[in-house]
Amino acid sequence: MEATRDGTTLYYETEGEGETVAFVGEAGYGAWQWGWQHRALAGPYRSVVADLRGTGRSDAPDGPYSVSTLAADLDAVLADANADLAHLVGLGLGGAVALEYAFRFGRARSLTLVGTAASGDRLTDAYADLGTDGMEAALSTGFLAEQPDVVDGIAEWRAGDADPSGFAAQRVAFEGFDRSGELYECTLPSLVLHGEADRAVPPEAGRELAEGLPRGEFRGFEGAGHLVTVERSRPVNDALLAFLDARTG
Repeated sequence: MEATRDGTTLYYETEGEGETVAFVGEAGYGAWQWGWQHRALAGPYRSVVADLRGTGRSDAPDGPYSVSTLAADLDAVLADANADLAHLVGLGLGGAVALEYAFRFGRARSLTLVGTAASGDRLTDAYADLGTDGMEAALSTGFLAEQPDVVDGIAEWRAGDADPSGFAAQRVAFEGFDRSGELYECTLPSLVLHGEADRAVPPEAGRELAEGLPRGEFRGFEGAGHLVTVERSRPVNDALLAFLDARTG
């Protein structure tokens, strides 16, 4: 499916029925990054997974982009998908987009923010390495050593990821983002998940985010890297489903 905003085509997919859960991805990565989550939710919920502008099957206009632009793109996708309300699940840059969306638009019902921060100045130098072919910045050293088949599969799926210019345009958006001084204004139920071995966005940034949100709660995953959604998919899914189930019905 495709939505269009300001001449930019935005590709998205939906699966399942029920209340909408919209997944907003990390800079550079395509829809594969949510393969461990959206199908787990697609029974009781309707999942919406979109490629950010600059990634995959969405258009890639010249950058740099801004988080506010990406939030407006998300609203166009949700409108096209006929989602009056949506639970937002964002990873990295996608978490910043989900948070910005909560401030600017009226469709968000809850936030699940994974491996993200309230300000781009919390990103480490390793964040830029997410746009390279390797996965060392995204996955823990233990996972890289113990799950070579999964790592090889990810390498194949990354063929549809953003090219270097697309990743750079998205990365700049996150680097320029800052809602750290306004978190108290966001009163949505918010679950913050973070790998304790995240090299791209430090776990302390996740704790600060949860502490700043009036209805925020934090859960860390020992030994997991930035893609905690991959490394700890089952407990992440359990936490996400419990959080959503408590707010639906």
